[in-house]
Amino acid sequence: MPQLNGDTAPLHSLDGEEFQVIHHLDKIFSHPSSLSYVSKTSRALRIYQNELDQEISAHVQQQSASDVDSVKRIQAAQADLAELFQKVEGVRQRAIETEEAITEMTADIKRLDNTKKNLTLSMTALKRLQMLTTAYEQLRGLSNSRQYRECAQLLQAVIQLMAHFKSYRSIDQIATLSKNVSDLQREMLEQVCEDFEAAFAKGEIGQRRGMLAEACSVMDALGENARARLITWYCNTQLREYRQLFKGSEEAGSLDNISRRYSWFKRLLKTYDNEHAAMFPPSWRVNELLANAFCETTREDFKGILQKSIRREDGQTLDVDLLLSCLQETLDFEHGLERRFTNTSRASIDTLSSTDGQSPIFSQAISEAFEPYLSLWVESQDKHLSTMIPKYRAQPPRQPDEDFFPQMVISSSTELFSFYRLTLAQCAKLSPGARLVELTKVFAKYLDQYAQQVLLYYISERPSGQTPSKMPQSEDIVLVLNTADYCYNTSTQLEGKIKSRIDHDLKVSIDLQSQADAFMGIASATVRALVRKVEVDIEPAWREMRNTGWSKMESVGDQSSYVAEMLLRITSRAAEILGMLHKQQYARAFCDNIVELTANAYVANIFQCKPISEVGAEQILLDIYVLKKGFEGLLTSNSPPQTAAPSTYIKRVSQAMSRVDPILKTLQVRPSPPEALVQAYLIHIADKSDANFRKILDLKGIRKPDQAHLVELFQAHRASPRNENLQQSSPLLTPMVVGGGSVGGGVPMPTGIGSLSSAASLSTSNLPGRFDPSTFGSAIMTAARDGVDRFGTPALGSSMLNTPAESRMTSPPPANRRPQSPDGGREAIAPGNLNENLRNIGKFFKRDMGGFGGRFGAAKGGEDG
Repeated sequence: MPQLNGDTAPLHSLDGEEFQVIHHLDKIFSHPSSLSYVSKTSRALRIYQNELDQEISAHVQQQSASDVDSVKRIQAAQADLAELFQKVEGVRQRAIETEEAITEMTADIKRLDNTKKNLTLSMTALKRLQMLTTAYEQLRGLSNSRQYRECAQLLQAVIQLMAHFKSYRSIDQIATLSKNVSDLQREMLEQVCEDFEAAFAKGEIGQRRGMLAEACSVMDALGENARARLITWYCNTQLREYRQLFKGSEEAGSLDNISRRYSWFKRLLKTYDNEHAAMFPPSWRVNELLANAFCETTREDFKGILQKSIRREDGQTLDVDLLLSCLQETLDFEHGLERRFTNTSRASIDTLSSTDGQSPIFSQAISEAFEPYLSLWVESQDKHLSTMIPKYRAQPPRQPDEDFFPQMVISSSTELFSFYRLTLAQCAKLSPGARLVELTKVFAKYLDQYAQQVLLYYISERPSGQTPSKMPQSEDIVLVLNTADYCYNTSTQLEGKIKSRIDHDLKVSIDLQSQADAFMGIASATVRALVRKVEVDIEPAWREMRNTGWSKMESVGDQSSYVAEMLLRITSRAAEILGMLHKQQYARAFCDNIVELTANAYVANIFQCKPISEVGAEQILLDIYVLKKGFEGLLTSNSPPQTAAPSTYIKRVSQAMSRVDPILKTLQVRPSPPEALVQAYLIHIADKSDANFRKILDLKGIRKPDQAHLVELFQAHRASPRNENLQQSSPLLTPMVVGGGSVGGGVPMPTGIGSLSSAASLSTSNLPGRFDPSTFGSAIMTAARDGVDRFGTPALGSSMLNTPAESRMTSPPPANRRPQSPDGGREAIAPGNLNENLRNIGKFFKRDMGGFGGRFGAAKGGEDG
């Protein structure tokens, strides 16, 4: 029988929410034999049901009793709240009753206080009214007797007392008294003005000075309007003669007589100091107001005079010299007024220093009339500068008897900037606005002209007839370099100085950076000209190299003879030039250019040495190693022994001189077996060009019929998957022609700073037998004019292998290039193009110079050149 009573699990399962009847019955009657216990099971379930009913009933009764208790507690709480509200209301009522009682107790006291207050006010008002009436009667009497000192004191008292009765003007007596006081003030004002007019008209100022001084105290008491009326009358009276004497239509009013105007007013101020100053209180500043009135009148006169001068029917224009003379006198006069009426000077024409935080009183008080016509002054500066540039161009860089020193600059540059400084100081004082912007444009214009027509002219060639010109001397080239560096630094300082003096909203329009970059372009050209000196010196060594039988060498020996000659010439010339360069940046640029020049020229000359055997290639590698070691000490050739060159320079030399290594390493491989030569080419040259591969074969001296098999083998190896990432054409070999230099007859030009143009590289471009110096100047001019696209990659450490071939190839002259003029220079082209090219060169040059370390433009030891 299933255990329903002993085992409660089946009964407890009835309480589950997921109770399954069938499942439960299957557990109870799990076997057919258990069906005999159905009746007992039913009885047990009924008993369990009854127990549940009883339990539910007990819980219902318990809950009912609990609800009753809760209701009782809520009702008790509500009763307590009602009682509490009643108590609060009672307290409020008692408070109201207490307040009413206190108010009744203090009502009489308040009435007595109000009565006392009103009585005090009435007594004070009556006393003030009595004082006002008495003072008014006394003031009238004193006014009639012109006792102004006592009148001033009484008038102040009357005005103060009258202010207390403003609220009582509705009373007739008070309104009448107020009207009488106002009438008396007007009568006293008119009386004082009449006394001043009579004293000045009759010339009795000396006799009445004391009375008039006391009368001024009355005007002070009458207020600001009365004081202003008297001062205005005085100024008009004093300037009446001036306005009649110096009318614009009269001769005395012309600009020629401007000094008479200022002399007349100075006499007037002296008269004021001696005769009139004692009459007026110092706080009135009558003399300053008189000066302001004079300035206003004079300014309006000048405006009319200047307008008439511009519109003259006889065609004559305004004389600029007269305009500037008048303006200078006016500025001096304003300066004098500023010095008289303030403790510090307004400005200095040289330093333009002014007191911070203090606004000048007479700044442009009169000179404002001249400002619209200062463009004429700017034009006069333009004309003057236009005469200075040809004069500078005609002068030699230095006088024949003048000794050269490394820090020397061309005297015309310092003279030009001295003129700029003085002109800037004058213009900044005259007009710190639009005229200063115009002057800055004039400065920029002639800085460009000085760079193009003077400095670039000094390093160019000027042949005369059939006489070839000579190369500029090294001293003159260094002189131009120093001057270009000086102009670069000074142009930058000039820009900052102008910005510090111009109006704030116009600062953005000031920019001389383009002119500074143009001077850097000149510096780049001078460095290239110095390198050209070395290039000419080593031309015999290159000729000896080309004449050497590189295909007949049987063994590798010491360095070749041309190497020793080349190093001797380079070091001697470099030592001479480095001794003239006082800034380390330019010395480094010079040495870098020599290294670039030699490396590129070496590549070009190798292709002139056909054929080259394997032993010859190995000998050339040894020669290049010797040159590289020689170049490593080039920068420190003038330094004390054991001085180490900068690591960046050593790295630069190594990169430049190793440029030819891929070609020579390929030439060292024998053509048999052919696979070895092909693999060597793919490894070292690393391109897919059939033409370049044939150049190597030509350079080795392999005959044309024997090249076909090698080319087919090269094409087969080139097509292999491992060579698919090779470049299409080597930038080192592409421009080269075996036996003829580079394509177009030129040589790959240096890619570093100062690389002016391939047109300037004359000794190796067509590899002539001798140097023709007459072409050097036009080459430099061509470089500056043709643009930066012919300069090569500007980065210093760039390798020829990473330089596009077209940027190193010699470009043909532009189609619109005009022929050379009879004086040896090129026909004038657009100055903007030339100047833009110089600016771009200068930008590249500055960027490359910035990689040398230290502050750009600083001299050795931190000294400024």
